[in-house]
Amino acid sequence: MEIQNWKKQRKKITRNLGIWTSLWVMTVAFVTFGPQFLWEGNKLFTWLGVLVNLLFAVGLVLANIRFLKSLDELEKQIQLEAMGIALSVGVFGGLAYSLLDITNLISTDAEISFLVIAISLSYLAAIAIGKKRYQ
Repeated sequence: MEIQNWKKQRKKITRNLGIWTSLWVMTVAFVTFGPQFLWEGNKLFTWLGVLVNLLFAVGLVLANIRFLKSLDELEKQIQLEAMGIALSVGVFGGLAYSLLDITNLISTDAEISFLVIAISLSYLAAIAIGKKRYQ
């Protein structure tokens, strides 16, 4: 009975994390495209949109903390290692990418979206490798 309760609770926490993630992504899209398509560059609406986005980001962080607290020790270890790798990719990869832009070694401006993609992919890959390694 206790295992079923734990599974049910885990499913609820994971679903909650997914909902907060989806809501945050929607607010990013809203603020990105709103000034052009919805409120024609009105800065007040854009500021409000950014503030709403930050509120949803706080909700997402809190949901992620609840998710991490629900994990067992092995899963926490896998997450910790994956987050360390993702942080390293973000900091060192991001700085290197910025240096390439500043020194004009790349022909385009460094875009944050590429860094977000690199961080996300490194995190997902590290999770997959960690799960495989500890099987």
